[in-house]
Amino acid sequence: MPAIVVIPARYASTRFPGKPLALLRGVPVIQHVFQNSLKSHLAEDVVVATDSETIFEKVLSFGGKAVITSADHVSGTDRIAEVAAGLDYDIIVNVQGDEPLVNPAMIDDVISILEDSRASIGTLAKKIVDRREIFDPNVVKVVFDARGFALYFSRAPIPYHRDVFSREAWKNGRIPSLVKNQSFSAELQSFRTSELSMFKHVGIYSYRRDVLLALAKCAPSRIETIERLEQIRALENDFRIKVNETFFETSGVDTPEDLERIEKCLNSSS
Repeated sequence: MPAIVVIPARYASTRFPGKPLALLRGVPVIQHVFQNSLKSHLAEDVVVATDSETIFEKVLSFGGKAVITSADHVSGTDRIAEVAAGLDYDIIVNVQGDEPLVNPAMIDDVISILEDSRASIGTLAKKIVDRREIFDPNVVKVVFDARGFALYFSRAPIPYHRDVFSREAWKNGRIPSLVKNQSFSAELQSFRTSELSMFKHVGIYSYRRDVLLALAKCAPSRIETIERLEQIRALENDFRIKVNETFFETSGVDTPEDLERIEKCLNSSS
């Protein structure tokens, strides 16, 4: 099944305008994403989809491929769907333009998921090992069935471990304090995170081309709007999302502080 990586990259960002062009070790973030994506063994090509002439020109300057898309898209999925409509590939992989540490093996993994004919969309999840992520609404959690198909995505801690997150813990104020302060009660400290069997969603997707085009035509769904999670639209419209576990960590750039943090991590690992 021929596959291509499409990287949505818009210039406007509430918290960090122009972040695809921000420099990480002297190289634009979008160049890191593009070059890491090129290392995939299963994707035949990589292209950036952007509404910005500046980003478009920057990608061309380092030898990459890019296309200009509408500035009216409300999501990355809509942006890559516009590009996919003019492509002759069976599988479209969505790699976010603010993920400079994306591992090419992750791209190969989501492409391989679609060897299962029951799957419409492929994505990844990583077991939570940092307790602070359990109640962090910016860390999206996912639950899936025994065959690996997603049941639900949420910003809330799912599945809800009743015996750990007990009613008494809420009653005496420990859990609300945990949520606010990112500190943990003695009960949670003593309960190994691995035993919670909770997974965070890693936002890389593979789509069958026809599924992507159909999904882009679907209106935002009710639960999607509540959670502010676009992937729920697929579930509510009966598209099956298959999830594979990954052991790779990613780190997106949402703020200038994220960029500094990633740079420090790269420097310390050098």
